[in-house]
Amino acid sequence: MSVDRRTVYRITENLAEMDFATVYTFISGSYWAQNMPADVLRKALAHSLCFAALTEANDTIGFARVITDRATFGYLADVFVLPAHQGQGVSRLILDSVVAHPDLQGLRRFMLATKDAHGLYRKYGFVPLQDSAPIMQIWQPDIYLRNKNLHEQ
Repeated sequence: MSVDRRTVYRITENLAEMDFATVYTFISGSYWAQNMPADVLRKALAHSLCFAALTEANDTIGFARVITDRATFGYLADVFVLPAHQGQGVSRLILDSVVAHPDLQGLRRFMLATKDAHGLYRKYGFVPLQDSAPIMQIWQPDIYLRNKNLHEQ
């Protein structure tokens, strides 16, 4: 499916305007959150600062969320643009809105983890960690499969 280059997109932060099914389908099938239960994503969205790219028909075609305390730290997550709309500048529109958001100004640390699009993120000031030694994590890549029974109630 090709998209007319004259398509006008707008960015919203209003969760009620975002199509949860579109966001859920993409994220739960992604390499970073495969098999995420719908209730887990709903909770994550409710507690994050979310951005969605919408078409003139209000279809959700791109998304990003920031996990943040809105004062000192932010973590950019779940960034995507549906394949039919890639190459149209949608990711730049989303990231422009993210980095300009008033609640994300003056953060001491703003992070993300990605396997791709490094060139895009560099344009917004993201750089590889210079010293990863202070960064620690609990990494449970299969948590949604192991805890599946918790979410099927």
